Amino acid sequence: MTKKWFRIGLLGIFILSLALRFWGLERFNTLVFDEVYFAKFGNNYLTHTPFFNAHPPLSQYMIGIGIWLGSHIPFWHDTVNGLTGSMRSPWTYRWFNALTGSFIPLVVAAIAYQLSYRRSFALLAGLFTACDGLFLVESRYALSNIYIVIFGLLGHWFLLLALDKQNRRRSFWLVFAGIAFGASVGTKWNGLWFLSGAYLIWIVAWIIQGTHSFANAKLFFKSPSLEEAEGRRQEPGARSQESGARRQESGARSQDSEAVASPRASAEFRGKEVGISTYSPPFIPSPSSESPLQNLTQLNIFQMLFYLGIIPAFIYSIIWIPHLQLDKTYGFIAVHQQILKFHLHLGGNSSDVHPYCAAWYKWPLMIRPMAYYYQTAESITEPLPVMGPPLPAGAGQVIYDVHAMGNPFLWWFGVAAMLFLVGMLVSQAVMPWVKEKRFLVPATLSIDTWIGLYLVINYAANLAPWVKVTRCVFIYHYMCAVVFVFLAIAWFVDQCLRSYYQQLRALGVTITFIILAAFIFWMPIYLGLPLSPDGYKLRMWFNSWI
Repeated sequence: MTKKWFRIGLLGIFILSLALRFWGLERFNTLVFDEVYFAKFGNNYLTHTPFFNAHPPLSQYMIGIGIWLGSHIPFWHDTVNGLTGSMRSPWTYRWFNALTGSFIPLVVAAIAYQLSYRRSFALLAGLFTACDGLFLVESRYALSNIYIVIFGLLGHWFLLLALDKQNRRRSFWLVFAGIAFGASVGTKWNGLWFLSGAYLIWIVAWIIQGTHSFANAKLFFKSPSLEEAEGRRQEPGARSQESGARRQESGARSQDSEAVASPRASAEFRGKEVGISTYSPPFIPSPSSESPLQNLTQLNIFQMLFYLGIIPAFIYSIIWIPHLQLDKTYGFIAVHQQILKFHLHLGGNSSDVHPYCAAWYKWPLMIRPMAYYYQTAESITEPLPVMGPPLPAGAGQVIYDVHAMGNPFLWWFGVAAMLFLVGMLVSQAVMPWVKEKRFLVPATLSIDTWIGLYLVINYAANLAPWVKVTRCVFIYHYMCAVVFVFLAIAWFVDQCLRSYYQQLRALGVTITFIILAAFIFWMPIYLGLPLSPDGYKLRMWFNSWI
């Protein structure tokens, strides 16, 4: 794929995201779901109204900036309401989120490209992200989760850019990474998991290098059977030592020239030279170029603590200044104590607390999505209902439903791809022991192995902390983790499409088609389009989705 077509593809993805997020943005002239908090809070900053915020304030600043800018644009003010505390058009408190959310597919594509330098992988990652329903819904309303995700992803992208640079240019991108991670935490505390993922992959890189150095010193763990076999080989080997030396000398010269000729041969030659296994399962391409993640060990502990410790903490702290100047009820420490107290007293994670409570293990398979808006009307010609309960059962002939629900097949295929990556990594660790009866470390890791490590570690970093959370949580808390699922299925499909086997290429095309078709099929409940009762039931495949 040429650079020109790559850029055209990225532009097409951005235009698709932009169009879907801005279409009919003001249709529901009311506050949808948590807009009752975040849109009001954003307006409170403009009217200088003190209030308690149960989250860090950055996303409400962004919404407030959007309201201020939108109120100075002489368009899209046909409908207004006073639900935020001032007379505002729904467009003014939603458009900035829509614009921000439109960039998320591009950032995901940028991360994919920076991980692999494969344009096809990057385009697939961006396209799949643009075809997710939960991200589409969250972008169309004045909610906060879009900002956690985009700042966290920007932190990772900047970190990858930094690893690809040297000296001052590296420091430049590391500073931006620290700022982005601090902004993610400054939106909601769970933005911290993006930063923890960066630390974990850094630690793993050092462990791999340490293990490699350990193996390089020829401190192998050998099985007794292998030691006996080597002992038996040494006796006859002594008798032919002289002739073997001559063959070895000529073979080394030939091997050296082959190593220079191709990167793969070079990797294998280095592996044999230090006694390290270069075993790689057949579905893992041999290393042909380096991944920026291989440079993680060029960052020492002091750089990590400064750029990804002190800078994020500093950014997080200054984010609070405008809020604390507005609401002087609590100081910096006291307000954090109050926020923690608020979340600890939200109640257990059951439907008794909230009908849409969904524990973490329900998220990957999308067992319990939630309705952000649900109203009924007698006919499609009636004005859009915005207030009051739905009509009695059987009376409403038209249903308007905005469902915070992902693209089912994108999520399900993505989980399968993530499990495939886990299996790939485990097989790479186990198979050398099974085949050669000793613990061996590859001389170099392939790009796909680094991608697998990066995706699995960051997915776990953003999901695992929720295991211990006892308060009521919802499916939107999965957004920080599911972006790595999108990257996983994009990687898998890209591998299929690049395969020599026709069946695998057909599989990649089929998966892509199903994801796109599913997005179109469920789009009415993402955009709140009018549906008949039968059309609504057709899209609610499980009772737990309603």
